[in-house]
Amino acid sequence: MTFGLLIALLLLVGAGSLTTAEMADELHDEVVDQLEPVVRENQDVHDRAAHMHRSVRTYLLTGDRTEQSSYLRTRDEAFAILAAAGRHATDAARRNLAVQERQLRAYTRMADHQAKASPGGQGATRLTTQAARPFAAFEAANHRLEEQLNADIERQEDRADAILDLSALVIGILLAAGGALALYAAIRTTRSLTRPLHGTARALHRLTSGDHSARAEEEGPEEIRAVARSVNALAEESDRLRTIEQERARLGKTARAVGVRIREHLDIEQVLDTACAGIGEGLEADHAFVLLAEEDSSLVGVARAWSAGKGLLPAQEQPIPPVPLEVVRDHYRQGTAWCHNDLPTAPAEGSPLPGAPGSFGKGGLPQAARAAAEALGLVGVLVVPVGVGDEPLGVVLLARTGPDRPWDPVEIETAESMAAGAGRALHTALLYKQETHLVEKLRALDKAKSDFLSTVSHELRTPLTSIVGYIELLKDEDTGPLTEPQQHMLDVVDRNANRLRALIEDLLTLSRIESGVFGSRKGPVDLCRLVASAADAIRPAAGAASVTVETHLPSRPLVLEADSDQLDRVLMNLLSNAVKFTPEGGKVTVRADAHDSEAVLSVSDTGIGIPAAEQERLFQRFFRASNATDAAIPGTGLGLTIVHTIVANHGGEIEVNSEEGRGTTFTALLPIADANGAAPSS
Repeated sequence: MTFGLLIALLLLVGAGSLTTAEMADELHDEVVDQLEPVVRENQDVHDRAAHMHRSVRTYLLTGDRTEQSSYLRTRDEAFAILAAAGRHATDAARRNLAVQERQLRAYTRMADHQAKASPGGQGATRLTTQAARPFAAFEAANHRLEEQLNADIERQEDRADAILDLSALVIGILLAAGGALALYAAIRTTRSLTRPLHGTARALHRLTSGDHSARAEEEGPEEIRAVARSVNALAEESDRLRTIEQERARLGKTARAVGVRIREHLDIEQVLDTACAGIGEGLEADHAFVLLAEEDSSLVGVARAWSAGKGLLPAQEQPIPPVPLEVVRDHYRQGTAWCHNDLPTAPAEGSPLPGAPGSFGKGGLPQAARAAAEALGLVGVLVVPVGVGDEPLGVVLLARTGPDRPWDPVEIETAESMAAGAGRALHTALLYKQETHLVEKLRALDKAKSDFLSTVSHELRTPLTSIVGYIELLKDEDTGPLTEPQQHMLDVVDRNANRLRALIEDLLTLSRIESGVFGSRKGPVDLCRLVASAADAIRPAAGAASVTVETHLPSRPLVLEADSDQLDRVLMNLLSNAVKFTPEGGKVTVRADAHDSEAVLSVSDTGIGIPAAEQERLFQRFFRASNATDAAIPGTGLGLTIVHTIVANHGGEIEVNSEEGRGTTFTALLPIADANGAAPSS
């Protein structure tokens, strides 16, 4: 209202100033455009008339014809000026001008006769006397008009001054009123606007400084009160969001702690116990249930139950009935939790239950589920699906019995996170259970296989010994001489019997290795002598295959603390493999040397080599390289496994370096015995 009055006063001052200026301008225009021109023209008429009068009198006195011409010219000018003055003169002035025109015409009639009279005569004197009377009357009328016009000009100027004085007074009064009103408005603004705004600003400063209890006073005009209310509403909303964030942080910490406890276990029973109790306690539920789907079952039953007062409940105290699997599947496909904070008011069975999954959403809770909820006094329920991949594992059901503690969005979000962690832990526990069961079955199968190999090897050994003995008797010809074909057949039988005996020995050795009873009887052994002996033993077979065997040995002995029989077996296995996989014309080289308190034994050949992708599996039992299998080279795949085990039992290492089509080198590193005959400690 104050600002409205100030604007009205400003408009009044402006309108008054404009009106005053317009009125003064009108008076000025009247003086300038009407009165002053008439004054000048009236003076011009008088000057022209006086000039005519002088010209005529001069002509009569002197007879100068130029004065006669001057009179005639001036006469026409005077009447023209009178006509011009009458066009913009006022009515009173126009009447006076008309009188002047009559009197001037009366004079000019006399003056015309004078201008025609002879200069200096008696007639001229008489005419001059007669013309003096109308000229005097003209001058009197002209003088009256001049006085009237001057009076009108003075009167108009007085009116203009009066208007200006009155306008200045009114404008001064209005300006004084406006100043007082502006001062009042400033004081009122300071009191009713600035002070509340300062209070609101102080409240905002306190809020931004961390004083979350600060609030703005709702005072002053409605607009300022609206600002204060908005500030207070923002502060309340900030407090609400901060409370939610603190609750989210607290629940997140709880969820992480529960997740760590759940992941500590691989046993499914412990995972269920920890998940059910941890989620229930962490989310401050009154009851918590974990329902798990069972294989080949259309129902999902309660696997664990927990209550705030009793903890984990035994199986006979789990009152929640099973849930149809199709409901759980539909819930899991939806991927969101289902929450109902006023279960007693839920629609009766047969009516849709909004938001519920599967058949529950269409037909409501079954009577058994409703009865169980009423027996427990459940008010708010939260159901979260649990699963991994496309198939659900079950659900986590959380419930509260108080209507004043509904499930809020932060708790629902945390429950989903905790249930997801529990689902992964359950999935891992189930996989671990399945894997443990499979491992136990594999161990049983492996033991049965090892027992079978051991039994078969022992059972084959006795008849094989008898066969070999009888072959030797037949070869000694104690029963009579043999023909050449019979001798050849006995050689074939003897050779295959030896192969079978070597196979049986490999199987027995493998059986002892797997059963953990494989050991070594160690003593001082000269590696150089073993290498030379093994090379001599393999040369007949190498010669039959057209393969050359070379040895490179140091001049001094290489004494190892080792089992000579086992090292001999290592050498024979490596040499026999080298000869077997080397084509005719090839070469097998055996080297032994000492390096940094280790004996370096290597067996190289120029054979078919081993594919690079298969070399990592070379020491696995029963493994054979693909190129050896393709070439139909006989073998069991046990020799290198035994070699690797024997070398490891002696504290050494074995390496392989092979290139397919160019040959293979096996290198064994074995510790050398010290001066007392013992191997140095590693």
